[in-house]
Amino acid sequence: MPEVSLDFPRSFVEFIDPADDSQLFRCDLTWLTSRWLCIYGNGCEGIVAGRPNDGCCTLGAHFSDKADRKRVEKWVNRLTPELWQNFVPGQDGWVMKDDDGDKQTRTYGGGCIFLNSPDFEGGGGCALHNLAVAKGVKPLEVKPDVCWQLPIRRTFEERSYPDGKELSVVVISEFDRRGWGPGGHDLNWYCSGNPAAHVGPDPVYVSERDTLTELMGASAYGVLVGHCEEHLAAVSALGANRHATRAGLAVHPADPR
Repeated sequence: MPEVSLDFPRSFVEFIDPADDSQLFRCDLTWLTSRWLCIYGNGCEGIVAGRPNDGCCTLGAHFSDKADRKRVEKWVNRLTPELWQNFVPGQDGWVMKDDDGDKQTRTYGGGCIFLNSPDFEGGGGCALHNLAVAKGVKPLEVKPDVCWQLPIRRTFEERSYPDGKELSVVVISEFDRRGWGPGGHDLNWYCSGNPAAHVGPDPVYVSERDTLTELMGASAYGVLVGHCEEHLAAVSALGANRHATRAGLAVHPADPR
């Protein structure tokens, strides 16, 4: 299916963080109430042509900071050959530097070194994700930050008001092609704006509850849920005109009509 345009109306909500009155959340209701669902292994075509089994893992994952890398390292040390197809080459190192000198997971065999093939006995896909499932912990505790956050994007801004008040603004939105930088436009396929991936039984704010709670905090997530529910109720009240953008009720154009 063709992806929707990157530029379409979006509805945002802003509210003060209940846990920190110096922080404001600005959240993309259009994205968070969409029916996006990761379809890895079930229709995902991969970001590189001819490598659908890679999903978005072909290029390896950049670490957000040293703490991110050290956290992942503790879990890498718990991987076994039964869970990690590239266990042996991984002993020679699983971190590399990109052309700019930034650290990321090493690429091996054309993909991230933690990527298992679909026919691997220990399970296809991300070895770190499979480890989390095997240990009964949340994948966000085990995988690099960028991996468990995608395709939710958290960015930070500063806002100053005429009366001198200043707020830190946390933006929670869709990690679309632009989030990857200039190279994002060259990706073979991308899910967040593709109708093929908007097939979830629940909206993103529900299906990605753990991710959003980790990114925002439990109290702020609770406020977000209320806004999302109100948004969906208002959209539903539009009936056949639910894709209208009036009254700030923009819905994601990739969602089923």
